[in-house]
Amino acid sequence: MDARVTFITLGVRDLAATRRFYVDGLGWEPAFEAPGEVMFVRVGPAVMLSLWDRAAFEAEIGATQTGPGVPPVALAHNMPDEAGVDRVIADAAAAGAEIVALPARREWGGYSGYFADPDGFRWEIAYNPGPLGVELMRDAGLA
Repeated sequence: MDARVTFITLGVRDLAATRRFYVDGLGWEPAFEAPGEVMFVRVGPAVMLSLWDRAAFEAEIGATQTGPGVPPVALAHNMPDEAGVDRVIADAAAAGAEIVALPARREWGGYSGYFADPDGFRWEIAYNPGPLGVELMRDAGLA
């Protein structure tokens, strides 16, 4: 098996609210939609974010973890500079995201902040000036 991810699937409570957040709020373009069931958004050349109605998700995969706390997953979106991090965090707040950590310089040498989408999934928005961060921005055509 190759080391590769092509879909990241999140089971969401309210697909309509999730669509409003990502499409109407953040301006992302769906690549595929089955209303009330699932929506795919291309987030990389060969990567889709799949936002799947939780009931359908559980019917196929099994019961999801419940209870208080943060879902045990975080997604990251890197930017080529600190100003880009600030801009994305502001855009997410305007779209209705809960800002859970304002952008700040981190001990690992970068700059990042976090927001939560309507289901509480955490997004890290980061500027990573290290070699791997520079490589990722170059590969994304942003450096």
